[in-house]
Amino acid sequence: MINLRCVSQPQFPEGFVESAVGDLWEPWMREADRLLDDDQLLSVVYEALVRRAPKSRTFGRLGVPAEIVVRMLLLKHLRNWSFDELEREVRPNLLYRDFTRVAAGIVPDAKTLGSQARALGPEVIKQIHQRVVALAVENKVVQGGKMRVDTTVVETNIHYPTDSSLLDDGNRVLTRLMKKVRTLAGAVGAKLRDRSRSVKRRVLDIARAARSKVPQSREKLQQAYGKLLASMGRVVGQAKRFSKEIADGVKRSEGILQQAALEGLRREIDTMVPRVQQVIKQTKARIFKGDTHADGKLFSIFEPQTEIIRKGKAGKPNEFGKMVKVQEAECQIVIDFEVYDQRPADSELLIEAIQIHQELTGRTPDMAAGDAGFYSAKNVAMAKQMGVKRVSVPSRSTKSAALKREQKKRWFKKGQKWRTGCEGRISVLKRRHGLNRCRYKGRQGMVRWTGLGVIADNLINIGKVIDQRKKSAE
Repeated sequence: MINLRCVSQPQFPEGFVESAVGDLWEPWMREADRLLDDDQLLSVVYEALVRRAPKSRTFGRLGVPAEIVVRMLLLKHLRNWSFDELEREVRPNLLYRDFTRVAAGIVPDAKTLGSQARALGPEVIKQIHQRVVALAVENKVVQGGKMRVDTTVVETNIHYPTDSSLLDDGNRVLTRLMKKVRTLAGAVGAKLRDRSRSVKRRVLDIARAARSKVPQSREKLQQAYGKLLASMGRVVGQAKRFSKEIADGVKRSEGILQQAALEGLRREIDTMVPRVQQVIKQTKARIFKGDTHADGKLFSIFEPQTEIIRKGKAGKPNEFGKMVKVQEAECQIVIDFEVYDQRPADSELLIEAIQIHQELTGRTPDMAAGDAGFYSAKNVAMAKQMGVKRVSVPSRSTKSAALKREQKKRWFKKGQKWRTGCEGRISVLKRRHGLNRCRYKGRQGMVRWTGLGVIADNLINIGKVIDQRKKSAE
């Protein structure tokens, strides 16, 4: 049974916490605490938790209240902790117990928090973010007069992808799955031959040949890759036989639970085999044909949605992850974010960003700012038709004297100075809230990780603005 609020949680004696840690609250935390008390926000979380088990409204033991779930998750991303660190920090800390509304109750363990986080899918995270933005508008933190937009890359949690390392990953995973099948089904049907040692030797040979500068190294590299690909072809063939024999009932287990586990292993094998085959295909194309643009190229067999994105950074020319749009209004409030399945051109995003700004703030911005990637003459014209008075988006190269004069005006330069704050906001999101690398799995995990980091940052900034306003009024 899931509660909306923690009415049944054991409480500390009245006044005990306030006297013990009342002066340790950061000013913004008081305001964030008040914002998170919003019934509409809590209802979104409650409905998401209930959808996991619809009968939990009336049956079963009491679950973790929605109020505690959302506060624990946001505290995790406020401090950029892991689930284990979150549990360890909240348990002995009166301040965090008070903020998360755990009070004198039992702190949910890391495993429970992880399963509850997965229950909040991308749509729920978006709804929570939109409600926080709506609260910022209601509290007049966001007026909607200015808008700036930029894009960045949130990397997936993978090692640097090389063909040999991806093939080694594939061998390791398929061999491990087949060993588990053998343990459950016994020595029936196809026999398992572990090729891990030979694969590892070939990977080391490739590494040595790749580092060598002698003319013969290219030939040695191709020979080593040929042997590695031959071994991987046999591993894939063996995995296919294991999967077929489980489906045909050749490999089977006596117990119901063990048989269910076998079926789960078969599904995992069927998922991994096509990915390993794709890696084999792209390796052959690159090594023997010189084709580096194979269709459906994979950069990780664990995170197949990963893209390679080049944004012209000298220190990091290649980034492996997903492109994310970050759109801000006044007071550094991120009013919208988007994780793209496939990288779009920045110039396709400006008009959409203005429309979203209008929907969320209820007005057209007087100024819209972006870097040169967002520029096109069509974008500037459409933005002005929509009512944007000043569009501070520079052109990379223009021969128009009128446009050159426009970009030298004081308001345009002032808009570009304000735009650079978006880069600072992205830097804070990466350093303070972990958006440099996503620790959740899959595309949905990427949206949850990005969204919770953005919401956490918004809570800090909204809380600071409201607190400063109150101090100024005193």
